[in-house]
Amino acid sequence: MAKMRILVSLTTNDNDYQMEQAQSAEQAANKMGVTADIIYANNDAINQSTQILRAIQAPAADRPSAIVFEPVGGTALPQVARAAATADVGWAILNRDANYVEDLRRISSAAIFAISSDHVEIGRIQGRQFAALLPRGGAVLYIQGPSENSAAKERTLGMQETKPANIQIIALRAQWTEESAQRAVRSWLKLTTSQKATVDLIAAQDDSMAVGARKAFEELTGEADRERWLKLPFTGCDGLPKTGQAWVLSGLLAATVFVPPNAGQAIEMLVQAIQQKKRPPERVLTVPTSIPPLTALNSLRRA
Repeated sequence: MAKMRILVSLTTNDNDYQMEQAQSAEQAANKMGVTADIIYANNDAINQSTQILRAIQAPAADRPSAIVFEPVGGTALPQVARAAATADVGWAILNRDANYVEDLRRISSAAIFAISSDHVEIGRIQGRQFAALLPRGGAVLYIQGPSENSAAKERTLGMQETKPANIQIIALRAQWTEESAQRAVRSWLKLTTSQKATVDLIAAQDDSMAVGARKAFEELTGEADRERWLKLPFTGCDGLPKTGQAWVLSGLLAATVFVPPNAGQAIEMLVQAIQQKKRPPERVLTVPTSIPPLTALNSLRRA
């Protein structure tokens, strides 16, 4: 019997969380005795759609049993999802809600579900971190993901729910990569409004973007300006052991939010569903946590 193959489509190989997703997928595939074919869309939704559709339309012998993917754009590829369902190919969406899941589960016996980080809760935790780090209030330079991305929207919503009213947000946009955040902050620093802005904390919706922002400030030629910016607390999200958590321990970041990778969990759910002919839940959420714990940040505030 041929070994089960699962196609894993990730957004980019230039992001620490996506690389951790790839590692999580490989570990789960080894554990479950299946093959994970990992591809990257280079942050291009059309490219991602083409890559996945090509796999679905391959001859039956070459077609994957299931597809795990983290969407690049604002949609979760509804037409491609329908093609997968029609071909009886399992379909797991990472970190995105898709309103077509319920409909496709009605017309197909394939394992179709979404597994996501709780992005609103991630934002809530980050808002609470702001409160702990800025007990007297202040302004946060806040680097968000792409405007059409639901994870970025939900993290912002959660942050706005919990941040105190005396903390103002100055929002910038980037593309979930260190380089894009560096460019965004570099461009912002050229604006006259940035010269007049009083900022007390730099935060990003992803650890790599927080580091990219820091690199933009390191480029400043004026020593006083450079030191002023780099002395501010920086925070991020994802909190992976080798990056975000290590950066908090080294002092590069003041705080992060640990977001458990879920590609491996999706593979395990797919394999079990296919082997046991048992339908997985329609939607599963993972649980984020603050690093360091909020109690520790609050203790620092009282000290």
